Amino acid sequence: MPNTPPSSPCAPDIAGKAAVAIRDATPADIAAISEIYTHAVLHGTASFEEIPPGAEELGKRQKALLAGGYPYLIAIEAQTGIVCGYAYAGPYRVRTAYRHTVENSIYVAPTHHGKGVGNALLAALIARCEAGPWRQMVAAIGDSNNAGSIALHRKHGFQTTGTFYKVGYKFGQWLDSVLMQRPLHSNADMLPGPLSTPDPDFAPTHGDIPASLARGEK
Repeated sequence: MPNTPPSSPCAPDIAGKAAVAIRDATPADIAAISEIYTHAVLHGTASFEEIPPGAEELGKRQKALLAGGYPYLIAIEAQTGIVCGYAYAGPYRVRTAYRHTVENSIYVAPTHHGKGVGNALLAALIARCEAGPWRQMVAAIGDSNNAGSIALHRKHGFQTTGTFYKVGYKFGQWLDSVLMQRPLHSNADMLPGPLSTPDPDFAPTHGDIPASLARGEK
């Protein structure tokens, strides 16, 4: 999948919102990403993981996504320079027929909830994916009570396509998974690429998507 250009700065101009810049994430950002994701796992239902993976595992996940050409972004608070959120797109499913569809993931530091960081990240992520070879973006939102995430995705053109009821169990309660989707309008050549590769990281049990990309943070 082709590489796409770096994201440009994005600074919300709404009163009370944080001014942030969006850029490509690098391995040097893993420590900050790990801190954000650990809090999300331990205290929230956006992720259905129950034991936070270590920084080494998150680094492997990031490396696999970047190697696959997927965008992986972080938000930097303009005033302090701290990492206040991150987002990435990855394969929706590992079978090859799904290769034109991506699934998004967005996590924001708890100190920056409600400050427009998620909005800036999702806008930038959609733009990056529209510049790539993908045609659909889906979101699997943990917990149907996650009104903030559902509203954010609706703001960016996502429609609810269905709900899996009580498919997760975390914090002593059954959780739904809300499925949302929006089209990506790309001018890229959409002819499917070859379905075979000599890359040893590609596992035949997963079609032609790297086995390392089968892992996610949902």
